[in-house]
Amino acid sequence: MANLGNYTKTAEILQKYQFRMQKKYGQNFLIDANILTKIVEAAQITKEDCVLEIGPGIGTMTQYLAEAADRVVAVEIDRELIPILEETLSPYENVTLLCADILKVDLTKLVNENGGGPFKVVANLPYYITTPIIMALFESHIPLSSITVMVQSEVADRMQTGPGTKDYGALSLAVQYYAKPEIVARVPASCFTPRPNVDSTVVRLVKHEKPPVEAQDEDWLFDIIRASFNQRRKTLANGLTNAGGLGISRGQVEAVLEEMGLQKTVRGETFTLERFTELSNRLLRMKEEG
Repeated sequence: MANLGNYTKTAEILQKYQFRMQKKYGQNFLIDANILTKIVEAAQITKEDCVLEIGPGIGTMTQYLAEAADRVVAVEIDRELIPILEETLSPYENVTLLCADILKVDLTKLVNENGGGPFKVVANLPYYITTPIIMALFESHIPLSSITVMVQSEVADRMQTGPGTKDYGALSLAVQYYAKPEIVARVPASCFTPRPNVDSTVVRLVKHEKPPVEAQDEDWLFDIIRASFNQRRKTLANGLTNAGGLGISRGQVEAVLEEMGLQKTVRGETFTLERFTELSNRLLRMKEEG
């Protein structure tokens, strides 16, 4: 059975290799076996599954995943951790270790080289890079069934919140476009070494078979969404008009809002995903018609 899910074993292996945490990678290692078990159960890993783990660290969760899954591909950015991983994962023949930045990996190639998917993604993500990684996974359109991630609690709340709340934004809409978010567990800072300044949350994103809305152009939809939240205090018309690269005028935005029966002073934070989709489809048609 996996043996790294406690402070003593973790400290021993870090000391053995004289490993020093690198702040730029946001490294905090999980030392609670109960939480590790809960993550694997939440991800619903079975012996038929291929798992992509992002940021295996010293291999703590990787061991649990390897025992539950058919195959695990673990992608670690920190070269200094590779010798540790080679030791801690040596008993597991079903683990492939890759030293790389997940944001620079050709995900389609990675999937094709490892059975073709669909993959279940499991990760303990540092706060500063959570959104880029989740968006890269979704936007790559690789075959995914779910993403189970440990993130800062504030980010998890942002993923599942709705219009009109302070946490609602581009991440909320993007996640809900691609998947159904479910909070699995709250994880106190005391479950990590070194202890972070904030608590974490495990969230499971179950990928939709198809998006709940029909966007004529997915990239354009998210351009509109991002522009709408770039300047939260401004009206939607101001945000879209001031955004570089959209190529739409205030008159066009106001005309579409009027068509939709909305005030010119409306703000993006009040829009549901369905309303953003209608807005983007109408603006795209207007733009294409010149």
